[in-house]
Amino acid sequence: MEDSRIIELFFARLEQAIVELALKYGGLCRGIAYNILQSRQDAEECENDTYLRVWDTVPPVRPDSLRAYVSRIVRNLSLDRVRYYARQKRFGAYDTVLSELDSCIPGRQDVAQTADDTAAQAVASYLWTLDAQTRVLFVRRYFYMESVESLARRFGLKASSVSTRLARTRARLRTWLEREGVVL
Repeated sequence: MEDSRIIELFFARLEQAIVELALKYGGLCRGIAYNILQSRQDAEECENDTYLRVWDTVPPVRPDSLRAYVSRIVRNLSLDRVRYYARQKRFGAYDTVLSELDSCIPGRQDVAQTADDTAAQAVASYLWTLDAQTRVLFVRRYFYMESVESLARRFGLKASSVSTRLARTRARLRTWLEREGVVL
């Protein structure tokens, strides 16, 4: 079903909207949540929480891209769960991924929350300057939290090559942000 039709179902407050959303984006939600949480049970809970969050926010929000909207919600819910577990000293696996970006993304301690400020626009502009493979590697690593080993397998590269490419991309991102006037 088309995204616009699913959004109209949400605006009509029909429960079929959730069914259609789950059919179209359930796998994506589970994949993002599992990459972050490494737990099928937690991933399923975040997926279900995502459907509830979309139900609660559409309307009044009418997302331009339902896929991006759902992806962002499930990612943020998953990262919230990671932070909760970290406070409970039960989880800390993704501190490394987020800490890789700390030197590039300015201002806030919580890298996941920078999507709404001007730095996000500068990062998006920078990503479009990259070749397609490097851009996909960067997004899959830092948005979808995919492991370096998984990325290496997916693209037929060595893990060290992926790590090096990501490190160079982060260094160029830092330079880009400084040039754009984003305070680091």
